[in-house]
Amino acid sequence: MTLGLSAEAWAAVGLSLKVSFWAVLLSLPLGIATAYLLARGRFPGRQLLNGLVHLPLILPPVVTGYLLLLTFGRRGVVGAFLYDTFGIGFAFHWTGAALAAAIMAFPLMVRSIRLSIEAVDPGLEQAAATLGASRLRVFGTVTLPLVLPGILAGTILAFAKAMGEFGATITFVSNIPGQTQTLPSAVYAFLQVPGAEGSAIRLVVISVVIAMSALVASEWLARRMARQRGAT
Repeated sequence: MTLGLSAEAWAAVGLSLKVSFWAVLLSLPLGIATAYLLARGRFPGRQLLNGLVHLPLILPPVVTGYLLLLTFGRRGVVGAFLYDTFGIGFAFHWTGAALAAAIMAFPLMVRSIRLSIEAVDPGLEQAAATLGASRLRVFGTVTLPLVLPGILAGTILAFAKAMGEFGATITFVSNIPGQTQTLPSAVYAFLQVPGAEGSAIRLVVISVVIAMSALVASEWLARRMARQRGAT
């Protein structure tokens, strides 16, 4: 069942799901660590770190994409090293789309997890520490189970943001069908072609369905975890 869409359009949907999945999966550990530092840490440069984390929300997405191109492009400071040493390339490749999506979604993930960590009573963590538990064990056995709903919410928000990312992605990796063309880029491409509005609308509907499904799944899992935690 193609729903009136071409194989190229379905490839864009599949690529968006792939990009969003890897963007969220690879940035989640760093997101949890950053959120914990911002919520519990007291160190010089904390406000600077907070500003850097939220910078992608303030900058125009095209500017973020251009900065990524300067940094991770074939001639960029980091990109040239990665390509020459390991053969890893980001610019004009789907991995670059995942990188751009991860950076744009990272602030939403961190903020959600940070708020969840700040809601945890520090006394519970201190009580575990006084019993001899290390900081890492306290986090794993006390803090982490309590903030799982926040982590889930941050993950879903980041996934939805990654699915809808357009400006930074198209600037960094262009809009190459079958290679870097994500769902938003495909919608944009269809809107430039006379008579292709129907395909654009179908992709918009698919985007809404995916986003709503993710939100419904998030709410269901959050409530289930809350019930399990209440039962224990």
